[in-house]
Amino acid sequence: MDKYSFLNAAHTAYFADLYEQYQVNPDSVEPSWRAFFQGYDFGSESYGMDGDIVEGVSTQIPEHVQKEFQVVKLIDGYRNRGHLFTKTNPVRARRKYAPTLEIENFGLSQSDLSTVFSAGEILGIGAQSLQEIINHLESIYCDSIGVEYMYIRKPEEIQWIQKRLNINDNQPAFSSDQKKHILKKLNEAVSFESFLHTKYVGQKRFSLEGGEALIPALDAVIEKAAELGVEEFIMGMAHRGRLSTLTNIFGKSAKDIFSEFDGKDYEEKVFDGDVKYHLGWTSKRKSDSGKEIRLSIAPNPSHLETVGAVVEGIVRAKQDEFYKDDFSKVLPIVVHGDAAIAGQGLVYELVQMAQLDGYKTNGTIHIVVNNQVGFTTNYLDARSSTYCTDVGKVTLSPVLHVNADDAEAVVHATLFALDFRMNFKRDVFIDMLGYRKYGHNEGDEPRFTQPKLYKAISKHANPRNIYAEKLIAQGVIGKDHVKQLEKAYKDTLEEKLDASRKEDKTVITPFMESTWKDFTRVDEVEMMKDIDTKVSKKNLEDITKVISNLPKDKKFIRKIERLIESRQTMFDDNQLDWAMAEHLAYGSLLTEGYNVRISGQDVERGTFSHRHAVVKVEDSEEEIILHNNISDTQGQFHIYNSLLSEYGVVGFDYGYAMASPKTLTIWEAQFGDFSNGAQIMLDQYISAGEDKWKTQNGLVMLLPHGYENQGAEHSSARMERYLQLCAKDNMFVADCTTPENMFHLLRRQMKANFRKPLIVFTPKSLLRHPKAVSTVESFVNGSFQTVIDDVEAKVDKVKTLIFVTGKFYYDLDETRETLKRDDIAIVRVEQLFPLPAEKMREALKKYNKAEDIVWAQEEPRNMGAYAHMLMHFDEAKTFRVASRRAYGAPSAGSSVRSKKRHQEVIDYVFDKTKNNQR
Repeated sequence: MDKYSFLNAAHTAYFADLYEQYQVNPDSVEPSWRAFFQGYDFGSESYGMDGDIVEGVSTQIPEHVQKEFQVVKLIDGYRNRGHLFTKTNPVRARRKYAPTLEIENFGLSQSDLSTVFSAGEILGIGAQSLQEIINHLESIYCDSIGVEYMYIRKPEEIQWIQKRLNINDNQPAFSSDQKKHILKKLNEAVSFESFLHTKYVGQKRFSLEGGEALIPALDAVIEKAAELGVEEFIMGMAHRGRLSTLTNIFGKSAKDIFSEFDGKDYEEKVFDGDVKYHLGWTSKRKSDSGKEIRLSIAPNPSHLETVGAVVEGIVRAKQDEFYKDDFSKVLPIVVHGDAAIAGQGLVYELVQMAQLDGYKTNGTIHIVVNNQVGFTTNYLDARSSTYCTDVGKVTLSPVLHVNADDAEAVVHATLFALDFRMNFKRDVFIDMLGYRKYGHNEGDEPRFTQPKLYKAISKHANPRNIYAEKLIAQGVIGKDHVKQLEKAYKDTLEEKLDASRKEDKTVITPFMESTWKDFTRVDEVEMMKDIDTKVSKKNLEDITKVISNLPKDKKFIRKIERLIESRQTMFDDNQLDWAMAEHLAYGSLLTEGYNVRISGQDVERGTFSHRHAVVKVEDSEEEIILHNNISDTQGQFHIYNSLLSEYGVVGFDYGYAMASPKTLTIWEAQFGDFSNGAQIMLDQYISAGEDKWKTQNGLVMLLPHGYENQGAEHSSARMERYLQLCAKDNMFVADCTTPENMFHLLRRQMKANFRKPLIVFTPKSLLRHPKAVSTVESFVNGSFQTVIDDVEAKVDKVKTLIFVTGKFYYDLDETRETLKRDDIAIVRVEQLFPLPAEKMREALKKYNKAEDIVWAQEEPRNMGAYAHMLMHFDEAKTFRVASRRAYGAPSAGSSVRSKKRHQEVIDYVFDKTKNNQR
């Protein structure tokens, strides 16, 4: 008897639908059906559609039922592989992939084309002939949009996508007015570029030509998002198309852009500026539905993908401050280039941040303006993956590949992406395949390296004209409509150009100007002025009480209980250590209404187990953050262990600080030199952002530094790198030796009415050094000391004056005590930039009987602060230098060798006859 005869009586649409459910989520179907489908799949895969299989599944299933299964598999094939067979490339032939989607590969034949199959129900078209089902599949998956999504592991997301794709066969359905609006935005994109091409011949502008559909796509997503409740849009993009986006989306006056093209000097003398296609912009816009929306496009350097990290940080800062109940009200949009998204590792770091508590922003829309060539490199030499967007699959994000010549398809795909983001709060990628009409910039000759491609491009119509022909054929517009659009738009540009040329100077509007309206930009003179960082003893007592008491109704590891309780003991004993300096600085700022955000690798506990800002309940691992319990009116305290990233996280936190000047934003390196992985952020943003873009930023970088014989990578924060970047008034650099100075330094960062990046070389061994403690009084009535004099030195006896910075002071002080040398004074330089030269000169004057002036450092001669001293303090040229010899690596791997070198430096400090500097 046929064991599968029950299938004859079942409605084929029912088991086709059931089989589809099984493919998406096997556990969602009834166990007996699941067992049947598993057997069917195993047999099909093991022996082929037509052969005998285990238990004779295939031979015993009625033929019409088996055919239904095969049609379901065909549908599944289109869903999984249809994107490989689309019409998405406007200027190149697609690469060939096998196997194809020919019906013969699914056990079907041409004779089945007229057969009606219930499997059509899956596509929402009811029972239809196989030919009709294929027509629908081709339209959904193989036209101008290719969709990748079947790797997603959440059935509800897959089902949402499939339901969405089935609407109108994934084809746009815009009204005549909407089509005219798309054409209008396309015309603006095309006309703007052609206008610049004729007025500024050969000037770099990184034209959008070949990808003009980006403009109507951005316009559509902003309008639709406003309807869905989005209030702010933060965008990051590299150069290509940036000028068009600034004018046609963000509303920047073309007059200002023309002024930048004319190369006029800037109105401000203290501002050096940047090339026109790097600048940021902030504006407001009324949507068609009457809603006011705020738009910001972040400034970015030539390191293309860096801006993505900055954008995510800006977005999260705004979400934390203004939209903590609904993160979705701020929408990040990041526009990539195809070569950059595939080639830059930062993108991988960013997608790995997308769902993490400390960095998530409820989903980003990523749009790739795919030129199919990077500078001169063909895409086949630019990546190993099939698509430039394959990094998006790391987080199982849907990816849409769309033909940039099909403006409606691009807009349709972008609106799909928006809806997905708003529904699932996850990233989505759009790969807009177009081309680059000219070379990498308008001065290049692309035919040198891509002669065949550029021969095809030279004959290719622009997207506006392609779309206009389509609308004329549909009767939506007349033949003269585009000419009228173009003339009106270019007449406006001519007016702006004339107005621009009547002005002598270029005025640059600061990015996010309203956010920074209460802050001033200052020079190095203002940076050196004292700032009141005092705090009442009562405030410190209250904070200490809160951070010293864990909840009594929860169980904690006994060691952590003792550690937390010791905070109160330290306060009562009037001996506050480094961790207490941090805790009280954060707590006091919180009580004054400031926010605090700390992130980095292992920052919750601290790499050296000193901070314990987050305490875990022993049996549940519930997180207790005592700093959030100080008062009802306090600011927000956020601290997050980061993923193992420096580049991405520093970029994120830089963006966060850029958008939230009233938040003490801190990134801490696990070890100081780990910040090397974020060097691009230091070079392009932290050290130069204010000069280039007028952007202030108060990011604090805590970099553990000090030679404790732990090897090359765990000794030096490479302070010479930061000091080399210092100039005029661009940042603070400090190397503190006392908890009180750290306390006031952190408070100064917020209490000033300006913001500068702050680099702090923080200690390791000093975290628990018995002498590295401070009194409560020094916190209450003290201030940050840029130089700490030697209060114990007997001025008249001093024959040797030593200038030193950081932890090395304690090594020298200990040796001085051991040797009972009262003829030595040790002066600590706590702020390395701006260098407190006048206070150092005061020390020289005070100890004017000293015959031997020493600059002492534990780092090798070619590292540390010595070269910085030579550059910024003329007197240093006459100092005797005590340091390790010059080395390629910061320290020896052998602890014995490292200790020996360290001791040699100390010996030379105290006895110049022991010259180890040969």
